[in-house]
Order: sequence, then structure tokens, then C-alpha cells
Amino acid sequence: MSDGSTRTSLTTTGGSGRAPNRAMLRAVGFTDEDFDKPVVGIASLFSDITPCNAHLDRLAAKGREGVRAGGGVPQTFGAPTVSDGISMGHKGMRYSLVSREVIADALETVAGAMNHDGLVAFGGCDKNMPGCVMAMARLNIPSVFVYGGSIMPGVGPTGEDVDIVSIFEAVGKFQAGTIDEKTLHKVECASCPGHGSCGGMYTANTMSSAIEAMGLALPYGASNPAVGAAKEREAFLAGKAVMRCIEKNIRPRDVITRKSLENAYTFVLALGGSTNAVLHLMAIAREAGVPWTLDDFDRLGAKVPHLADLKPGGKYVMFDLYRVGGTPAVLKALLDKGYLHGDCITVTGNTLAENLADVPSVFAKPQKVVRPFEEPLFSHGIHVILKGNLAPEGAVAKVAGLKQRSITGPAKVFDGEEACFEAIKARKIVAGDVVVIRGEGPVGGPGMREMLSITGALMGQGLGESVGLITDGRFSGGTHGLVVGHVAPEAWTGGPIALVQPGDSITIDGDAKLLTLNVPDAELQARKGKWTAPALRVERGVLAKYARLVKSASEGAVTS
Repeated sequence: MSDGSTRTSLTTTGGSGRAPNRAMLRAVGFTDEDFDKPVVGIASLFSDITPCNAHLDRLAAKGREGVRAGGGVPQTFGAPTVSDGISMGHKGMRYSLVSREVIADALETVAGAMNHDGLVAFGGCDKNMPGCVMAMARLNIPSVFVYGGSIMPGVGPTGEDVDIVSIFEAVGKFQAGTIDEKTLHKVECASCPGHGSCGGMYTANTMSSAIEAMGLALPYGASNPAVGAAKEREAFLAGKAVMRCIEKNIRPRDVITRKSLENAYTFVLALGGSTNAVLHLMAIAREAGVPWTLDDFDRLGAKVPHLADLKPGGKYVMFDLYRVGGTPAVLKALLDKGYLHGDCITVTGNTLAENLADVPSVFAKPQKVVRPFEEPLFSHGIHVILKGNLAPEGAVAKVAGLKQRSITGPAKVFDGEEACFEAIKARKIVAGDVVVIRGEGPVGGPGMREMLSITGALMGQGLGESVGLITDGRFSGGTHGLVVGHVAPEAWTGGPIALVQPGDSITIDGDAKLLTLNVPDAELQARKGKWTAPALRVERGVLAKYARLVKSASEGAVTS
């Protein structure tokens, strides 16, 4: 074990002057022997407001056992979560991205105040993962992240696999009259059959996979299902792993490097992950002090193939990937092909290459979930960073699997998500339109809402690739279609998206990486001269605080 004199927790418990501190800790179960051991925070984002997190108390208990078995003393504390799926489509979604900052602040606050020697964090829903890792980077104490795991697929009305995106798209089908209310209800009842995060390669599975590839989670952590002994064993082993990290002084900023961030995003690209990875990996890099820009995402995107046939654009879910070898099997294939840096240190105490040394490649046996390198779903660039006079700082699009990667059409402009949804419901959006939803950026929202209700409804009406959609807000990992998010600068701060007028011609070009408002510069300057900055939507509380502090989406929408 590490030299006791270097233990951070001694700031709280060491010496005669800390007798009052020890007295309070005795009241929660500390013994004389415990004061000679490293103290580890167990951050549990348990909550019964969402299936993603409803089982994390059980996993956190296993983590406590692992810390004890490794010679440490665990201290459990909580942090909040926001359910993206339940918050979708209404004002509650404004709190989603904000919760990432609140989670990071909460973990930093508790572990910092208690002078913990290490940290194990258990998260499930989308913002849990980046929020926990951002806190780990700030604290820079030995840390391990444990993902709660993904949900099992449900069984739909005709025996098909269904998940949360199935019901969002079923709403659009019902609005279009292609299914009846009884079928809609059946899909609703089947889509979420138990505990765990949304099953496709949406944001939760995207970020858990990225964190595993980065080295801050144990192997198989992203693909072990939420329900099963494998996940409980992983939680126990995570507790032991953090004790090894304390012994070897392996800290988050040793793990989060340019190389490991490249590994993380390479894995996201190969799996066909969410555009939210761009926002969250940027934020993690900033907290870890690693230089990283939008150009780095584009650089990697230009060379990494899309291999995994996973939802939302594909056929399968994370459980199917688990059955063919899990996340390490895909990492091994990428490593063998030279796409990963194998020398990056991980929380096991070994390098990524050492972790994967005895893991068979996903291609070792016949399977259909992951395509071979010679026959990828897409050869490169599933995410593209678009720039142009509508997005001088950049915007993000996911173009994997799209037959149509560009469109030029008239703008249908909506100030806010609700107005757009009403127009879709009234069938006012038609093929060839370019829908503009503005005022949903980090400041304007505030909180940069996701738009799965919008994109799900468009897909359900059969308009997924025949219309374009741009916004200064975000899209769920479950989104697919010709959509562009994170447009920066945002409308609320005077970005060009604020100047778009109904009927203006807009071009989205995923191949040329351009987002263009086809209006003369002189006209745009005249419009800019008439623009006035609006007041914040919210005057007090956490949303107002966020709006005053948050940086551009092009910088990760961080508040620190």
C-alpha cells in the first residue's frame, strides 16, 4: 500500500488535532484500524426516476465490498441524475446537459471536502458518464468509473426487438396514421423491459464505450448488461482496482491523454456512436488540461471506418455486441489493425494492449454485428464537423448510413422545439424543407436540449432523409436522419442562425462539410445590424447560473 504520509485522507483524519473529525467518522462505522487505511469515495448515482440508474445501489454495494477486500475504507455518497428519455420533448430537457455540470460539481465537492484517497463512480443515464469523468479529471485522485450497463431489448407487437427509440418513432407513425392507438400502446409497454440504459449505440453506450477505450473503466464495462452477475462482478473488481491505482499512484490525468482520447473517439466512430461524444469528450479534455479541438474529431473521422451494425442506424443493440465478445473484442480488432494506441495506461494498472493480450478479436468467429474492415458499413466519417457562414465555429452532423448526405431547400424557421413539434404534428413539414430550430443552444435554451421527439416524429412520418434539420441545440444518440446540431455560435449570442428568415435557401453538405445560408453577405450584415440580444429565458436558479457561465458548444459547453 502507498506510504501513509501521502494519503490525502490524513488531512481529515490524521493527528491529535483531528480527533473531532474522527469522532464523527466513528459514528458512521470507522474503527481504529480504518484510520490507517485509504478512504475511497463511492459515488452512487442511484435513482428510481429512471431504469438507467434504478439498480446502481446494488452495484455500489458490490463496489464497497471490493474496496474493503482491497484494503480500503469505502464512503458512499449520492449525486443527482436527469433521465434524458423521460425529459425528452418538454422543458425538463433543459436540465439534461446542465446535470452533467451538476454531477461533476457534486462529485468534486464531496470527494474534495472529505479528502478521499480514491473514487469509484457508478453511473447510468447519458450525462452520468461525462459528469463523473469530468470530476475525476478535476480531482485527479485514483478513480474508476463503473457503467450501470444497458437494458435488454423488448419484444414488440409482431415479435420484433424494440427499444426506447422504437416508441419515439411509433409516435410519428401514429401521427401519420400508419399504426393505430392500440399498436402504439403495445410498443410503449414493450420498449423498456427492465433496468439499464437505452440499448442502442445511443449516448449512454457511446460514452461508456469511450470511457472503457480511454482506460478509466474495466474491460467489458461498457458491454456487460445491466442485469446479470457479470456486472456485479465488475463492480466488485472496480473497488479492488481503485485500491491498486492508489498503490501505484495511477491518476485520471495519467490516463486521459491525447492518445487515450484518440482511442476513445476512434472506438466511438467504429461503433457508430452519438454526436454527443463530440461535446462530452471535448469537455473531458478541457477538465484534464489536454489540448483538443473540433479539428481533432474531424482528423480521426476521416480515417476510421464504421463497423458495428448497431441502432439507431443499424439492426442490433449492445446486448448483441455482448453476445459476440463485447467491447474488448472490437477494441482488439481495432488494435490489431493499427487504429489504437496500445501503450496507454489504464485503471487495471496495465496498458490497453496488455488488457487485450488474451482477448479474441470479434472476427475470430462468424458473427453479423460487426462488419469486417474490408466491408464496413461506411468507410469513414460517420460524424462530420460542418463549417460555413451559418456555423463559423462549427456544427456536428452524423451522416453514417445516410443515402442523402446533402440538401438545399427553403428554411422553415422555429424559435424553440415546441413550435417545430406542433408543425410536424400538423403535417406542415414537407420533403425538401430545411427545418431550423434555434434558441436551444447552451445559453438560449438554456441547456441545449436534445430533439429526439422531433427527429423521431420526422422518421415516423417518413421524412427522415427527405428534409434537413439544423439547430443550435443537440440530438439524442437515438437520432438518425439528415440533421445538424451544435451550430455555433448559437442564436442567443448573435450567431448567424439567428439571422435566418423563413424561405431562405440553406445548404447542408455532409461531403463538403459545409453549412451555408445562401444569402448575400451584404444582406446578412444588414440583418445583423438590426439584431438585438435577447434577455436570458430564466432569471434565477441553476438554469440561470448555467446560462451565465456556459461556454460555446464548440468548446464543450463547459462552465468551468
